[in-house]
Amino acid sequence: MTELLTGGAVWGVLVTCGAFALGSFLQKKTGQAWCNPLLLGSLFVIVFLQLCKIPYPDYQASAAPVSYLLLPATVSLAVPLYEQWEALRKNAAAILSGIGAGAVVSVGAILALAWVFRLDRAAAVSLLPKSVTTAIGVDVSAELGGIPALTTAVIILTGIFGNLSAQTVCRLFGITDPAARGVGIGTASHAIGTAKALEMGPVEGAMSSLSIAVAGILTALLCPLAVNLLP
Repeated sequence: MTELLTGGAVWGVLVTCGAFALGSFLQKKTGQAWCNPLLLGSLFVIVFLQLCKIPYPDYQASAAPVSYLLLPATVSLAVPLYEQWEALRKNAAAILSGIGAGAVVSVGAILALAWVFRLDRAAAVSLLPKSVTTAIGVDVSAELGGIPALTTAVIILTGIFGNLSAQTVCRLFGITDPAARGVGIGTASHAIGTAKALEMGPVEGAMSSLSIAVAGILTALLCPLAVNLLP
């Protein structure tokens, strides 16, 4: 069975798409926010690989075409940003300041955790780019001596948590301004969170899209500095 599955060149793509489709179906059926297709899809793939005793590197190589689509998908988020260009122009200073503050807090929080819990250096480096898109975070982690697989897992979990909790957090803290909501979501939970921001409104989606790019650049600049402060 395993040999039959792994014999094709893109079986990993089929497994990935099938797991996501099943997760989407369950979310629509249950209507529960925690039934996130990315979360459920990831769990389904893990279970599938365990049951079929397929090594992760084999799956990763076969599912590579899905990863290749990540960059153009991220770039396509420029479309909602273009549609809300006037709102960006009027609030540019506040928006950029908010993104900068979010990037600093994200990296600073990992530094604090590393000091408090005496994290292994490689593990701490892997966690530093947790709030940026995988396309940027994995490269930053690998360049600084982190563990790319751990970085990928943490980035996905961060995005899923942001996606699930975005509306609740905004409601609890009384954040009603669309631009502020979008900046917060995009800076904290990258593209996965931006999917929720797009559901919340066009301004939220546009500001969140901008935050992904700016926060990614700032985090890539901050991480090398933060590494020098690790215990």
